[in-house]
Amino acid sequence: MKISIVTISFNQNSFIEECILSVLNQNYPDIEYIVVDPGSSDGSREIINKYSDRISHIIYENDAGPADGLNKGFKIASGEIFGFLNSDDVLEPDAISKIVHQFVLNSSVDVISGHSWIIDETGKQIRRFYSDKFYLWMTPFDASILSQASTFFRSNVYRKVGGFNKYNHIAWDGELFVDMALNGARFYLVDEFLSRFRIHASAITGGGIGEKARIDYKEQIFIKVYKKKFSLFWRLFGVLPRYLRKFINYRDTKERILHGPIFGASQTIK
Repeated sequence: MKISIVTISFNQNSFIEECILSVLNQNYPDIEYIVVDPGSSDGSREIINKYSDRISHIIYENDAGPADGLNKGFKIASGEIFGFLNSDDVLEPDAISKIVHQFVLNSSVDVISGHSWIIDETGKQIRRFYSDKFYLWMTPFDASILSQASTFFRSNVYRKVGGFNKYNHIAWDGELFVDMALNGARFYLVDEFLSRFRIHASAITGGGIGEKARIDYKEQIFIKVYKKKFSLFWRLFGVLPRYLRKFINYRDTKERILHGPIFGASQTIK
């Protein structure tokens, strides 16, 4: 079973090599690796070119943002399973073999998620992040959160929904998973740590996205899921699923209490 991994990179020379090697050094033989860079000027392309004989496809062309870059990568992908890894994140050494094994075992499942370690700029572990079991009705309230770097999906499901919304510059991955669920995709959670995602100043998760932009995104997802306006009632109702998540995913709640929150968490992490 072939798996295609897409990495989008833009001026991440501090992290891109570690990211690339975490994919190339996997212990699974049938990986198609695609790297997309719309125009880095910090030496990232020199690092990418260093591994050009081992990277399946390199795309150097302008795009309209991260979601558009991912669409360009997956457009040429030929694997049965898709995954995407940001250029500042890292796969665990046996992540791909574990995830393919899970797709073989669960032939009726379309999307599989695991957990992640959160690391800082130096690679130091900050805390664990435990993905939630996916519940569509909870997603507009930040109460069903998946680790993007540890989430993989069947290529036919991706193509069925038409890929990422290239106009979404906040949580393109979260909207993709919502679109998949609305189209009947079946989600599954495995109790495995499959990746390490990095929090740093320029990352979307750790960096500053305006509160208004976050609220606008949540309202758009609410309308998509519930087919109605995000009224005051639903704003107040949203407290319930967020507290319910604390009990359902008690291990992540414990991590938050012991080590603090993950700043900027939206529909998905990263």
